[in-house]
Amino acid sequence: MRIGVLGSGNVGRVLGAGLAGLGHDVKLGSRNPGQEKLTAWSKETGPKASTGTFAEAVEFGEIVILATLWTGTKSALDLAGAKNMDGKVLIDVTNPLDFSSMPPGVLVSGQDSGGEQVQRWVPGAYVVKAFNIISNQHMVKPSFAGGPPDLFICGNDDGAKASVTGLGKELGWSVVDMGGIQSARYLESLAMLWILYYLKTRNENHAFKLLKK
Repeated sequence: MRIGVLGSGNVGRVLGAGLAGLGHDVKLGSRNPGQEKLTAWSKETGPKASTGTFAEAVEFGEIVILATLWTGTKSALDLAGAKNMDGKVLIDVTNPLDFSSMPPGVLVSGQDSGGEQVQRWVPGAYVVKAFNIISNQHMVKPSFAGGPPDLFICGNDDGAKASVTGLGKELGWSVVDMGGIQSARYLESLAMLWILYYLKTRNENHAFKLLKK
């Protein structure tokens, strides 16, 4: 499968490398695709990896991953072109947080969420919130003493969620569908809970799991 990634930070590079390692073709999109760290990433990841602009990454991908800081999300989507995402699955990994102070402030809350805003910004895409409640170091093949953690996802299209579920399982996750994109309100709050525990312990080795009887 061809996968485009919007965002060249740690999250985008880790997910991109993980998916390339599984045999998918990945194009990492950036405002400056020729920068040294991306050239090194592409070389290290191997022949399944390439870089390009945001628009080139979206055009390339059958599925697109949105992995930007929230402050740059709308700009990245504008540069990629909303119409270019019509009919495509867009995996939203973002959290609407302001990291100018600690703990970070929540920029979207209440009767809205970052995931819902992304869906409004790209109305022709099938947005699925996922991978937003874990550190990047555990996004690929997560391993914990209690077994694999759960990847909570939400979105309005069942087919899109089935595609994301498949990728999640390939990456080593157990996947739990939490309903429509409005459930991003609660997944983004869960991300804040993850962050608060990290700030308390300074340890990134924690994750969430739904216990069932």
